Amino acid sequence: MPSIETHGLTKCFGGDVVAVDDLNLAVDSGEVFGFLGPNGAGKSTTIDMILDFVRPTSGEITVLGHDPQTNPRAVRERIGVLPEATGFYDQDTARDHLRFAIAMKRTNDDPDTLLERVGIADAGDRSVGGFSKGMRKRLGLAIALVGSPDLLVLDEPLGGLDPSGARLLRDVVREERDRGAAVFFSSHIMNQVETVCDRVGIMHDGHLVAVDTVKSLYSSSATPATVSILVETVPEGVTDELAALRGVSEATIQKESILVRCTDPAAKTDAIARLDEKGVPILDVDTEMPSLEDVFLTITNDSDAKGADRT
Repeated sequence: MPSIETHGLTKCFGGDVVAVDDLNLAVDSGEVFGFLGPNGAGKSTTIDMILDFVRPTSGEITVLGHDPQTNPRAVRERIGVLPEATGFYDQDTARDHLRFAIAMKRTNDDPDTLLERVGIADAGDRSVGGFSKGMRKRLGLAIALVGSPDLLVLDEPLGGLDPSGARLLRDVVREERDRGAAVFFSSHIMNQVETVCDRVGIMHDGHLVAVDTVKSLYSSSATPATVSILVETVPEGVTDELAALRGVSEATIQKESILVRCTDPAAKTDAIARLDEKGVPILDVDTEMPSLEDVFLTITNDSDAKGADRT
């Protein structure tokens, strides 16, 4: 049974503005689904309908086997949500917020374990009013993890995170997927999510214009890419390991960067994932061509052209 399933999901505002149009989507347990698109594409409206914050104009939604409109409690008890804008009580501590979330979900989670997992254990007794945007995002992630949810909904989770925080988020997402949870990951930052998503759906002007694995989307472009990966330290022997990956013709070191020549554009994802697995701190990634954003632009431009042909 899919963790999220929609059929013909449509939301109109004011009768004339169609935010989401005839969305058919399925997200399975044990997968990370990237819900990608620019701001205004319909991603947040879709999430609001999944969480029953906004009612659809037409269509059907099933979340973890339940209709969120008729059985919202059964849904909310089994999901964890990291909203794009996190709202906290500035005078309360991070530990206070977690204790409240644990009480609301009636679980026996340990606040210290959650704080440690998201990397802010040393700030557990500090007032949240003094937290940076990245620390607030980490606290929001800890709250979303309360109760070991069957479904995690992450709306623009990378906003405000530094490279260390982004890597921690990717690690947590993989751990939750491996535990069997579904992760619904909404973002407009294309190239920061490609190493963590099993499949992606691309939204454009309220329409779902493509759904596939990242590798399959990359295969639509035959242009080789040279990937420059800036790291804190270069482990011994890492270039040989990267060069042995399928689709990689060469891996070399240039100052603090590792240059990976990809004959298959999909190999970029494998190279970054391999460094992540080895615990190499990645500071930046630069790709000459193509990128997931290039693929996105090609798909959305094709969608626009098809729309024009129909008019």
